[in-house]
Amino acid sequence: MKPAPFTYHRPATLDAVLDLLAAHGADAQILAGGQSLGPLLNLRMAMPEHVIDINDLADLGQMRRRDDWFEIGALVRHHAVATSPEGRRCMPLLAAAVGTIGHYAIRQRGTMGGSLVQADPAAQIPLVALALDAEVTIQSRRGVRSVPVADFVLSAMEVALDDDEIVTGLGFPLQSPTQGWSFQNFCRRRGDYALASVAVILDLAEDGTLADLRCCVGGTAPVAQRLADLEAGARGHHPTPAWQRDTAQQIAATVPAEDDSKATEAFRREIVEVLSIRALAEAVKRARVSEVQP
Repeated sequence: MKPAPFTYHRPATLDAVLDLLAAHGADAQILAGGQSLGPLLNLRMAMPEHVIDINDLADLGQMRRRDDWFEIGALVRHHAVATSPEGRRCMPLLAAAVGTIGHYAIRQRGTMGGSLVQADPAAQIPLVALALDAEVTIQSRRGVRSVPVADFVLSAMEVALDDDEIVTGLGFPLQSPTQGWSFQNFCRRRGDYALASVAVILDLAEDGTLADLRCCVGGTAPVAQRLADLEAGARGHHPTPAWQRDTAQQIAATVPAEDDSKATEAFRREIVEVLSIRALAEAVKRARVSEVQP
């Protein structure tokens, strides 16, 4: 199929993009990597009157460490995040998760901002950004604002972005080198959207008990889920294999899950339990290893 007619714009500056969004608003769509918008245009599931191609905005394709944050422009490609030595050192969970997105060709074109704005329930970036307490930078002619990812992703394919606004970047607090972390997902075929995903981050106290735990589950509900009550209850526990099994069962039993054409609720809960056991075990192992390293 072919897209419906539209006016194509390729502005050279962010100011020009903001002017176009202010002028056309709901009648415009941003084209970044095109991995989501391209198919939607071809299927005529999206029929904007104006398409604004932002690929000439070089500043949005940069990533860097700034103080205790790792800043990633909205146009940074998935492959760049997954393979960047600095990104893998500062944000290992993010780099590992992004490396599982689709296939190589998709990672070469897909962008961090585009994936987040698409807000697919099964996508890696909304899930891991939630686990890492990321912030989203948004701009319009009215100014600049920063929004926690937890408040930005509202539902499946729905985000807190006004018609005249554009996401220009994401900010991630640096991961501590002593943190344990893991990302686990399950796909029927390599490169497919996951039926479920689990991200875990934990810190150990000097006595080996849990000082902090973050656990997020994606792909089971319209938005990724942060299990705050479970996280709070885990502090002070020794993360033994028995505790890991019990906690994985709690995660699977309490996380919101739904039936759809790809899997039943019951099957998703089974997947979540297995993924949670793997994620907790790997995160604990990494935390213990990092404790003894100089």
